[in-house]
Amino acid sequence: MYKILKISDTVRIPPKMFGNPLSENVKRVLMEKYEGILDKDIGFILSIVDVDNVSDGSIIYGDGAAYHETEFNVLTYVPELQEVVDGEIVDVVEFGAFVRLGPLDGLIHISQIMDDFVSFDPKREAIIGKETGKVLEKGDKVRARIVAVSLREEKKRGSKIALTMRQNGLGRLEWLEEENETASEEN
Repeated sequence: MYKILKISDTVRIPPKMFGNPLSENVKRVLMEKYEGILDKDIGFILSIVDVDNVSDGSIIYGDGAAYHETEFNVLTYVPELQEVVDGEIVDVVEFGAFVRLGPLDGLIHISQIMDDFVSFDPKREAIIGKETGKVLEKGDKVRARIVAVSLREEKKRGSKIALTMRQNGLGRLEWLEEENETASEEN
C-alpha cells in the first residue's frame, strides 16, 4: 500500500550549500538521506513529497554546518498482509514467478499460481496448466494477494514477499476477464 507519512528530523546543511535557498538545500539533503531506503516500520521510501517546516537553525562549535529541525512528507510503499495487489511478471523460474510490485518484487510459488497441475517450460520460460492450458509468462499482468512479508533493512534484495493467485478474483488479468465474460454470458 502506498502511503504519505509526516517525518521530523534534524537536517545538516554543509557550508558549501549556504549560497542556495534554504528550502532547496533542505529538500536536497533529505532526498540524499531518505529516498530509496527500506525501513521495517514505514516501508520503502520512494520520494520526499514536500518540506513543511524548517527551523531557523543553529551552528555547532567546531562544525561550520547549519542544523535545522524539519518536518516533511514522504511517499512510501508498505506491503501489507492480505493486501490484493496488481503487478507484472518479471521472471518465471522452475519454482514460481516473480512479480514487480512497485519498488519491490514478490514471489508466487509454483503451487500458488492456479488451481491446476502445472509444469514449467524452460524454453518459453512459462508456467502452463496441464488441464486448463493457461499460460503464465514474463510480461503478463497479474492480480495476487500478499500472504507473507519479511522486510530486511540492510538490503532490499533480502526482503521477501510471498503471493498467491489461487483464489477467486486473482490470477492473470486476461484469465479474470475471460471468467467475467463467461459469467455474464451465463446470466
